[in-house]
Amino acid sequence: MAISPSKENILKKIRMALSHSTPLPFPQSESKQFFFRKPGQEPELEFADQFTKLQGKFIYCLNHSELVTQLKDLLTHREWSRVYCCEDALKSVLRQNGFTGFSGVALKDCDVSITGCEALVARTGSIVMSAAQQSGRTVSVYAPVHICIAYVNQLVFDIKDALQLIKDKYGDQLPSLITFATGPSRTADIEKTLVVGVHGPKEVYLLLVEA
Repeated sequence: MAISPSKENILKKIRMALSHSTPLPFPQSESKQFFFRKPGQEPELEFADQFTKLQGKFIYCLNHSELVTQLKDLLTHREWSRVYCCEDALKSVLRQNGFTGFSGVALKDCDVSITGCEALVARTGSIVMSAAQQSGRTVSVYAPVHICIAYVNQLVFDIKDALQLIKDKYGDQLPSLITFATGPSRTADIEKTLVVGVHGPKEVYLLLVEA
């Protein structure tokens, strides 16, 4: 089958281009250097700044005793009595420090859910969760308000650091789902008007524990 002159001209240009290698425009693009510059402030402060910019509510706690005090005050102030939590280790820590507010209510009927997390990303203010947690895929999404309890040693700078932390923890048994929750659920699909709480919680609280 004969090749048309125009097609032959295109193929000729392709052959010429392939015979002359083109230098990479960004030779450092595959390096291990951070694309984003690390902030000068502590990761706790950077996370708090980014998290609150996204309408998250941040509370810093020196220890478990202060954690329970802050949690009780928050629930009392907001009049949340139907508290859901299914993570046994987290419930044990809270109970050992005097928290008795678990109501035994089902997730669909709760005012607020409490979970832990896998990591916190300081640069984006994101909470990282996975299907390997006892709370699974649904608890942080279906409740109208999500309270996450995390620790300073779970803070990392960037997303790839969080993924490495999870890989180091689980090895070859990686969770089937890893979620990056960045503030309350929000969308602007309807007439380009920002609406909060359409596909998830309307409010997200992060209680960060020092030790």
